[in-house]
Amino acid sequence: MNKLHDYADLTRFNRPIGSLLLMWPTLWALWLAADGWPQWHLVIIFILGVFSMRSAGCVINDYADRKIDGHVERTKNRPLPSGRVSEKEALGLFSALVLLSFLLVLFTDLHTILLSFIGLGLAALYPFMKRYTHLPQLFLGLAFSWAIPMAYSAQGGNLLDPQLWMLFLANCLWTIAYDTYYAITDRPDDLKIGVKSTAVLFGQYDLLIITCLQAIMVSLLIWIGVLAQLHWPYFLSILVTVILFFLQLNKAKNRERLPCFHAFLDNNRVGYCIFIGLTLNYLV
Repeated sequence: MNKLHDYADLTRFNRPIGSLLLMWPTLWALWLAADGWPQWHLVIIFILGVFSMRSAGCVINDYADRKIDGHVERTKNRPLPSGRVSEKEALGLFSALVLLSFLLVLFTDLHTILLSFIGLGLAALYPFMKRYTHLPQLFLGLAFSWAIPMAYSAQGGNLLDPQLWMLFLANCLWTIAYDTYYAITDRPDDLKIGVKSTAVLFGQYDLLIITCLQAIMVSLLIWIGVLAQLHWPYFLSILVTVILFFLQLNKAKNRERLPCFHAFLDNNRVGYCIFIGLTLNYLV
Protein backbone atom coordinates (compact mmCIF):
# COMPACT_ATOMS: atom_id res chain seq x y z
CA MET A 1 0.00 0.00 0.00
CA ASN A 2 2.88 2.36 0.82
CA LYS A 3 4.43 1.61 -2.58
CA LEU A 4 1.19 2.58 -4.34
CA HIS A 5 1.23 5.84 -2.42
CA ASP A 6 4.84 6.42 -3.53
CA TYR A 7 3.88 5.75 -7.16
CA ALA A 8 0.95 8.15 -6.88
CA ASP A 9 3.34 10.75 -5.48
CA LEU A 10 5.81 10.18 -8.33
CA THR A 11 3.13 10.38 -11.06
CA ARG A 12 1.27 13.26 -9.31
CA PHE A 13 -2.01 11.35 -9.52
CA ASN A 14 -2.66 12.81 -6.08
CA ARG A 15 -1.95 16.37 -7.35
CA PRO A 16 -3.73 16.75 -10.70
CA ILE A 17 -3.16 20.48 -11.28
CA GLY A 18 -0.70 19.84 -14.11
CA SER A 19 -3.09 17.42 -15.80
CA LEU A 20 -5.89 19.98 -15.56
CA LEU A 21 -3.69 22.71 -17.07
CA LEU A 22 -2.94 20.33 -19.95
CA MET A 23 -6.56 19.19 -20.28
CA TRP A 24 -8.31 22.56 -20.63
CA PRO A 25 -6.55 23.77 -23.81
CA THR A 26 -6.97 20.27 -25.28
CA LEU A 27 -10.72 20.58 -24.75
CA TRP A 28 -10.66 24.13 -26.18
CA ALA A 29 -9.10 22.69 -29.33
CA LEU A 30 -11.61 19.84 -29.60
CA TRP A 31 -14.57 22.22 -29.22
CA LEU A 32 -13.17 24.73 -31.72
CA ALA A 33 -12.26 22.07 -34.28
CA ALA A 34 -15.74 20.53 -34.05
CA ASP A 35 -17.69 23.80 -33.87
CA GLY A 36 -18.84 22.91 -30.38
CA TRP A 37 -19.86 19.31 -31.01
CA PRO A 38 -16.80 17.03 -30.70
CA GLN A 39 -17.07 13.27 -30.97
CA TRP A 40 -17.49 12.04 -27.42
CA HIS A 41 -15.19 9.05 -27.79
CA LEU A 42 -12.43 11.53 -28.71
CA VAL A 43 -13.19 13.62 -25.62
CA ILE A 44 -12.77 10.52 -23.45
CA ILE A 45 -9.59 9.41 -25.27
CA PHE A 46 -7.95 12.82 -24.93
CA ILE A 47 -8.89 13.28 -21.27
CA LEU A 48 -7.47 9.87 -20.38
CA GLY A 49 -4.44 10.53 -22.59
CA VAL A 50 -3.81 13.89 -20.94
CA PHE A 51 -3.70 12.33 -17.47
CA SER A 52 -1.54 9.36 -18.49
CA MET A 53 0.91 11.41 -20.54
CA ARG A 54 1.23 14.16 -17.96
CA SER A 55 1.95 11.52 -15.32
CA ALA A 56 4.59 10.01 -17.60
CA GLY A 57 6.08 13.50 -17.95
CA CYS A 58 6.21 13.87 -14.15
CA VAL A 59 8.03 10.56 -13.80
CA ILE A 60 10.69 11.37 -16.40
CA ASN A 61 11.02 14.88 -14.95
CA ASP A 62 11.74 13.47 -11.49
CA TYR A 63 14.13 10.92 -12.99
CA ALA A 64 16.02 13.69 -14.79
CA ASP A 65 16.11 15.79 -11.58
CA ARG A 66 16.88 12.95 -9.17
CA LYS A 67 20.32 14.42 -8.35
CA ILE A 68 18.97 17.97 -8.04
CA ASP A 69 15.69 17.59 -6.15
CA GLY A 70 17.40 16.66 -2.90
CA HIS A 71 18.96 20.14 -2.76
CA VAL A 72 15.67 22.03 -3.27
CA GLU A 73 13.42 22.68 -0.29
CA ARG A 74 10.18 22.00 -2.18
CA THR A 75 11.33 18.75 -3.79
CA LYS A 76 13.77 17.13 -1.36
CA ASN A 77 11.16 14.61 -0.14
CA ARG A 78 10.08 13.40 -3.58
CA PRO A 79 10.11 9.59 -4.06
CA LEU A 80 13.38 9.37 -6.01
CA PRO A 81 15.70 11.61 -3.94
CA SER A 82 14.23 10.18 -0.73
CA GLY A 83 14.80 6.61 -1.95
CA ARG A 84 11.16 5.54 -1.73
CA VAL A 85 11.16 4.63 -5.44
CA SER A 86 14.18 3.24 -7.31
CA GLU A 87 15.44 4.51 -10.66
CA LYS A 88 14.53 1.18 -12.26
CA GLU A 89 10.98 1.42 -10.92
CA ALA A 90 10.65 4.98 -12.22
CA LEU A 91 11.74 4.01 -15.73
CA GLY A 92 9.36 1.05 -15.70
CA LEU A 93 6.48 3.27 -14.60
CA PHE A 94 7.34 5.83 -17.28
CA SER A 95 7.31 3.09 -19.96
CA ALA A 96 3.95 1.75 -18.76
CA LEU A 97 2.33 5.20 -18.84
CA VAL A 98 3.73 5.95 -22.32
CA LEU A 99 2.41 2.58 -23.54
CA LEU A 100 -1.03 3.37 -22.11
CA SER A 101 -1.01 6.77 -23.83
CA PHE A 102 -0.02 5.16 -27.13
CA LEU A 103 -2.78 2.55 -26.85
CA LEU A 104 -5.28 5.35 -26.39
CA VAL A 105 -4.07 7.30 -29.44
CA LEU A 106 -4.41 4.13 -31.55
CA PHE A 107 -8.18 4.69 -31.38
CA THR A 108 -7.75 7.87 -33.45
CA ASP A 109 -6.49 8.32 -37.02
CA LEU A 110 -3.06 7.85 -38.60
CA HIS A 111 -2.18 11.56 -38.67
CA THR A 112 -2.91 11.89 -34.95
CA ILE A 113 -0.83 8.79 -34.20
CA LEU A 114 2.12 10.27 -36.10
CA LEU A 115 1.74 13.60 -34.29
CA SER A 116 1.83 11.76 -30.96
CA PHE A 117 5.48 10.80 -31.53
CA ILE A 118 6.40 14.50 -31.62
CA GLY A 119 4.45 15.01 -28.39
CA LEU A 120 6.35 12.16 -26.74
CA GLY A 121 9.65 13.66 -27.86
CA LEU A 122 8.76 17.07 -26.41
CA ALA A 123 7.61 15.52 -23.12
CA ALA A 124 10.85 13.56 -22.78
CA LEU A 125 13.03 16.52 -23.82
CA TYR A 126 11.63 19.16 -21.47
CA PRO A 127 13.03 17.86 -18.13
CA PHE A 128 16.61 18.05 -19.37
CA MET A 129 16.40 21.60 -20.77
CA LYS A 130 16.93 23.35 -17.43
CA ARG A 131 20.55 22.22 -17.63
CA TYR A 132 21.20 23.87 -21.00
CA THR A 133 18.90 26.88 -21.36
CA HIS A 134 17.13 29.47 -19.24
CA LEU A 135 13.98 28.73 -21.26
CA PRO A 136 12.86 25.28 -20.08
CA GLN A 137 9.38 26.80 -19.66
CA LEU A 138 9.31 27.32 -23.44
CA PHE A 139 9.82 23.59 -23.98
CA LEU A 140 7.14 22.87 -21.39
CA GLY A 141 4.84 25.21 -23.33
CA LEU A 142 5.53 23.33 -26.56
CA ALA A 143 4.92 19.99 -24.84
CA PHE A 144 1.71 21.21 -23.17
CA SER A 145 0.46 22.70 -26.45
CA TRP A 146 1.10 19.74 -28.74
CA ALA A 147 -2.24 18.15 -27.81
CA ILE A 148 -3.88 21.05 -29.67
CA PRO A 149 -2.85 20.00 -33.22
CA MET A 150 -3.48 16.39 -32.19
CA ALA A 151 -7.02 17.29 -31.15
CA TYR A 152 -7.62 19.17 -34.40
CA SER A 153 -6.29 16.22 -36.39
CA ALA A 154 -8.39 13.64 -34.54
CA GLN A 155 -11.51 15.76 -34.98
CA GLY A 156 -10.86 16.04 -38.72
CA GLY A 157 -9.77 19.66 -38.61
CA ASN A 158 -7.36 21.29 -41.02
CA LEU A 159 -3.80 21.34 -39.66
CA LEU A 160 -3.16 24.49 -41.71
CA ASP A 161 -6.01 26.34 -39.96
CA PRO A 162 -4.57 29.64 -38.61
CA GLN A 163 -6.82 29.39 -35.57
CA LEU A 164 -5.11 26.13 -34.59
CA TRP A 165 -1.65 27.70 -34.51
CA MET A 166 -2.92 30.89 -32.88
CA LEU A 167 -4.37 28.71 -30.10
CA PHE A 168 -1.09 26.77 -29.98
CA LEU A 169 0.89 29.99 -29.53
CA ALA A 170 -1.58 31.40 -26.98
CA ASN A 171 -1.34 28.27 -24.87
CA CYS A 172 2.44 28.16 -25.15
CA LEU A 173 2.71 31.74 -23.87
CA TRP A 174 0.20 31.03 -21.10
CA THR A 175 2.25 27.99 -20.01
CA ILE A 176 5.46 30.04 -19.88
CA ALA A 177 3.66 32.66 -17.78
CA TYR A 178 2.14 30.34 -15.18
CA ASP A 179 5.20 28.11 -14.96
CA THR A 180 7.33 31.19 -14.32
CA TYR A 181 5.15 31.86 -11.26
CA TYR A 182 5.92 28.25 -10.27
CA ALA A 183 9.65 28.74 -10.94
CA ILE A 184 9.77 31.86 -8.77
CA THR A 185 9.04 29.63 -5.77
CA ASP A 186 12.27 27.69 -6.47
CA ARG A 187 14.44 30.61 -7.57
CA PRO A 188 16.52 30.96 -4.37
CA ASP A 189 17.44 27.26 -4.49
CA ASP A 190 17.94 27.27 -8.28
CA LEU A 191 20.41 30.15 -8.03
CA LYS A 192 22.43 28.22 -5.44
CA ILE A 193 22.69 25.00 -7.43
CA GLY A 194 22.83 26.50 -10.93
CA VAL A 195 19.47 25.33 -12.31
CA LYS A 196 18.18 27.51 -15.16
CA SER A 197 14.63 28.85 -15.54
CA THR A 198 12.70 31.83 -16.87
CA ALA A 199 12.36 33.06 -13.29
CA VAL A 200 16.16 33.28 -13.11
CA LEU A 201 16.42 34.74 -16.63
CA PHE A 202 13.74 37.40 -16.18
CA GLY A 203 15.05 38.48 -12.78
CA GLN A 204 13.48 41.70 -11.52
CA TYR A 205 11.36 41.96 -14.67
CA ASP A 206 9.64 38.60 -14.04
CA LEU A 207 6.18 39.95 -13.20
CA LEU A 208 6.28 42.46 -16.04
CA ILE A 209 7.16 39.77 -18.57
CA ILE A 210 4.49 37.43 -17.18
CA THR A 211 1.94 40.21 -17.64
CA CYS A 212 3.10 40.81 -21.23
CA LEU A 213 2.84 37.09 -22.04
CA GLN A 214 -0.66 36.98 -20.60
CA ALA A 215 -1.65 40.09 -22.58
CA ILE A 216 -0.50 38.50 -25.84
CA MET A 217 -2.37 35.30 -24.95
CA VAL A 218 -5.58 37.26 -24.34
CA SER A 219 -5.12 39.16 -27.62
CA LEU A 220 -4.73 35.89 -29.52
CA LEU A 221 -7.83 34.41 -27.88
CA ILE A 222 -9.84 37.50 -28.81
CA TRP A 223 -8.56 37.25 -32.38
CA ILE A 224 -9.58 33.58 -32.51
CA GLY A 225 -13.05 34.53 -31.29
CA VAL A 226 -13.41 37.17 -34.00
CA LEU A 227 -12.21 34.83 -36.77
CA ALA A 228 -14.46 32.00 -35.57
CA GLN A 229 -17.40 34.40 -35.13
CA LEU A 230 -17.90 33.34 -31.53
CA HIS A 231 -20.57 34.91 -29.34
CA TRP A 232 -20.75 36.90 -26.12
CA PRO A 233 -20.26 33.99 -23.61
CA TYR A 234 -16.80 33.35 -25.04
CA PHE A 235 -15.77 37.01 -24.89
CA LEU A 236 -17.19 37.28 -21.36
CA SER A 237 -14.92 34.39 -20.36
CA ILE A 238 -11.95 36.31 -21.80
CA LEU A 239 -12.91 39.32 -19.65
CA VAL A 240 -13.04 37.08 -16.57
CA THR A 241 -9.63 35.70 -17.58
CA VAL A 242 -8.17 39.21 -17.56
CA ILE A 243 -9.55 39.74 -14.04
CA LEU A 244 -8.06 36.42 -12.90
CA PHE A 245 -4.66 37.40 -14.32
CA PHE A 246 -4.82 40.69 -12.42
CA LEU A 247 -5.60 38.82 -9.18
CA GLN A 248 -2.64 36.50 -9.81
CA LEU A 249 -0.33 39.46 -10.26
CA ASN A 250 -1.62 41.03 -7.06
CA LYS A 251 -0.96 37.80 -5.15
CA ALA A 252 2.58 37.48 -6.47
CA LYS A 253 3.60 41.14 -6.22
CA ASN A 254 5.96 40.51 -3.28
CA ARG A 255 7.39 37.35 -4.90
CA GLU A 256 6.84 35.28 -1.78
CA ARG A 257 6.87 31.51 -2.32
CA LEU A 258 3.37 30.56 -1.19
CA PRO A 259 1.50 33.43 -2.91
CA CYS A 260 3.42 32.76 -6.15
CA PHE A 261 2.48 29.09 -5.90
CA HIS A 262 -1.16 30.04 -5.38
CA ALA A 263 -0.93 32.34 -8.42
CA PHE A 264 0.24 29.30 -10.40
CA LEU A 265 -2.61 27.14 -9.08
CA ASP A 266 -5.19 29.80 -9.98
CA ASN A 267 -4.57 29.15 -13.67
CA ASN A 268 -6.85 26.14 -13.41
CA ARG A 269 -9.67 28.68 -13.06
CA VAL A 270 -8.50 30.38 -16.25
CA GLY A 271 -8.65 27.06 -18.09
CA TYR A 272 -12.15 26.07 -17.06
CA CYS A 273 -13.45 29.63 -17.38
CA ILE A 274 -12.50 29.74 -21.08
CA PHE A 275 -13.89 26.23 -21.57
CA ILE A 276 -17.22 27.23 -20.03
CA GLY A 277 -17.30 30.30 -22.27
CA LEU A 278 -16.67 28.16 -25.35
CA THR A 279 -19.32 25.62 -24.37
CA LEU A 280 -21.96 28.27 -23.66
CA ASN A 281 -21.04 30.01 -26.91
CA TYR A 282 -22.13 27.02 -28.97
CA LEU A 283 -25.23 26.42 -26.88
CA VAL A 284 -26.30 30.03 -27.41
